[in-house]
Amino acid sequence: MRKWTKKLAAVAMSLVMGISMCACGGAGGKSTETTEILKEQTTETVKETEVDDTTTETVGETEANTTEQTGGGGFDDPLAALSSKEFAVRMGNGINLGNTLEATDNKDLKYDYDVSHWERYWGNPTTTQEMIDDMKAAGLDSLRIPVAWTNAMNFMNGDYTIGEAYLARVKEVVDYAYNNDMFVIINDHWDRGWWGMFGSEDAAQREAAMELYKSMWTQIADYFKDYDLHLIFEGGNEEIGDRLNDITSSINPKGATLSKDECYKKALEINQTFVDIVRASGGNNAARFLLIPGYGTDVTQTLDSRWSMPTDPSGDKLLLSVHYYTPWSYCGSTGESTWGTKKNYDEMNSLMEGLNKYGEKYGVIIGECGVLPTSAGELKPNWQLWMTNFFANCDKYGYVPMLWNTGDILNRNTHKWIDEELEAFLKERSYENESKLDAATVLASAEKLIADGYELAPETFSEQAKLAGEGKAIAWIMWDSQDWNIVYSVGDAYDPDSKTGGVEATDVEITGEGTYTVALDFTKTAAKHSTSTAFSAIGISNAEVLFPGYVITIKKVLINGEEYKLHGRNYTSSDDGLCTRTNLYNEWVAEAPDDARTNGGGTMGCSPRVFDQKDLGDIETLEITFDYMPGEQGVSPNDENSKN
Repeated sequence: MRKWTKKLAAVAMSLVMGISMCACGGAGGKSTETTEILKEQTTETVKETEVDDTTTETVGETEANTTEQTGGGGFDDPLAALSSKEFAVRMGNGINLGNTLEATDNKDLKYDYDVSHWERYWGNPTTTQEMIDDMKAAGLDSLRIPVAWTNAMNFMNGDYTIGEAYLARVKEVVDYAYNNDMFVIINDHWDRGWWGMFGSEDAAQREAAMELYKSMWTQIADYFKDYDLHLIFEGGNEEIGDRLNDITSSINPKGATLSKDECYKKALEINQTFVDIVRASGGNNAARFLLIPGYGTDVTQTLDSRWSMPTDPSGDKLLLSVHYYTPWSYCGSTGESTWGTKKNYDEMNSLMEGLNKYGEKYGVIIGECGVLPTSAGELKPNWQLWMTNFFANCDKYGYVPMLWNTGDILNRNTHKWIDEELEAFLKERSYENESKLDAATVLASAEKLIADGYELAPETFSEQAKLAGEGKAIAWIMWDSQDWNIVYSVGDAYDPDSKTGGVEATDVEITGEGTYTVALDFTKTAAKHSTSTAFSAIGISNAEVLFPGYVITIKKVLINGEEYKLHGRNYTSSDDGLCTRTNLYNEWVAEAPDDARTNGGGTMGCSPRVFDQKDLGDIETLEITFDYMPGEQGVSPNDENSKN
């Protein structure tokens, strides 16, 4: 793997040199007609407005920067004339002000702290104008500001009034971006997890959730209604999806009552309510561009037929928001891992192409994306490959990427980027640079970068992965540590390349009935251990086809060399009809499914959480021995014929 990493790093640098003709969110990927509209309706007007001293000079000034004075100006008319897709072009590339105004605590529901309390709560300094200037200087033209509005709301007592000081502070940060002629997105983020009230078993709680949502957006829309169209409202975050079923002991201890279909239905209702409230609020909100979160902002679930965009009386003024951290083992964890196989390229290219189902009609904003640094504060190997291919896909389809940043990519204290090459990468792709190129040139460059990256990619970093590709049955342990920083091949597709650096796995080929042992060794990772588990399972690739009806019966588990007692019986099932699985710890499954299999047929005492997250502790080594043999589909534990 080390040889491939060095080779691909060199390839990455050659690709980065060639991508200078390509800009995510720039002119590329759009029609020539769109480019001409921007030249005629936006660029010239922006130049004229910069000369006008009425708007640019007053925005952000302490006393003169009232809501009324900030709105209007020369920007309104040209932006209002743009379609959703054309508007996305003008947004350029963006970044998040993460872990700042959305910092909160669902165990501390006090709502009258000093306004600065929460802003610094997750370790970031108070936001300043200079910090936003740093972002603009790197060629970033859009800023996403996640917000937790219940920080200043006595919502548990039915009072949904947002504190005036809190609104004013959000406004102040918005104005920092306005001072740089940036586009700004404000939303309601995780926000203590209050969203789980929508899935409460208590009807009053469910009604309160919608009232809270309506009141929140009524106030926000009214407060910012005179801001020009550089300000974008986003109706939520990742919560408008499965997280409508979240349970929080302090807010909603009895939740998770919605089925998947009901979650989809409620998500559509919430998004439509958001549009209706904003459009009815007056001022510039009648024409404001609104960002609609996809289902959980997940690409695949947003492409599900159960999800659709809301209707909008203003016409073509809706944008779609999704997030992209795929694969999570590379993008989201802080363990060292790498990226760049043909499978990696296929996955990204396929998801980006599928998203164009909406991109053909709407501007698409990748509201969060990127590759998180390692726990050592370094960029991961092959980050250039991931970024190059991702930005090229954005150019091809006209998507707007917004890097997730919590101070780890751009340090807000030192005002330095984690890597000068990353800063240079972003500067080259600024809207200012890319708007000078014609759309055909940018599109051709993007497509060439995608094709070249794929051609130079290896099939795999691991010889073991080839066996599964050849149709063999390979058993392995899927693993996510509790802090999500240690990962090994999570998902029904066996992928030993998807792992945290240093993880050593013992995966075995299954040839038929017998006893097998699989194992993971975490001692050579940077952390030297895995902190408990957030998800784990035993998987066997291709086994549903090769050995239909067979079951996995766990015989012995050794953690750090000592035997571990299971909490219940394991069962065998399959999610995709190809990979056989037995869950070790799966908090998203409540009980054994109807199609569960065991060696006796009964499912009494079976659990999707035979590991207890609380008693696992720090795991250095994990070894599991299991029997593999024909079994029977489970029957109800109450059935008189249940075999146990």
